[in-house]
Amino acid sequence: MNQKSELRIQLSATRRGARLARLLAERQLDEWGLPFEAATQIVAELAANAVLHGRVRGRDFRLELRRYDDDTLRIEVTDARGEQPPHLPDPSAEMAEGGRGLHIVAAYAHRWGVAEAPAGAKTVWAELAPEARVT
Repeated sequence: MNQKSELRIQLSATRRGARLARLLAERQLDEWGLPFEAATQIVAELAANAVLHGRVRGRDFRLELRRYDDDTLRIEVTDARGEQPPHLPDPSAEMAEGGRGLHIVAAYAHRWGVAEAPAGAKTVWAELAPEARVT
């Protein structure tokens, strides 16, 4: 799978930065001609998690979008808190105020995971397979 296009941007680990991540992703995916509803939901959840759970004062988070030649999309959000890997909450905690974000990511993504990043950071990634074409 060869990479076709990429967007990489550092954003402030604030609510404003998380909103900007979603807007930039939507604009980029539209420019690439890819459907963006599922992808922007994933970006919104991962960026919000980076701001809420991965924030370290004075450090930003990074958003990366990679489009491959088969139109697979890889979304990566890297934050500064590598010692706090995300996990899917217990479904019995469904009524909790938080914890639904990764369930949303898992529902939309073809696959997702977490990887260590330099300087004690972590990257949460998700991949979306190309949309099925109706003929």
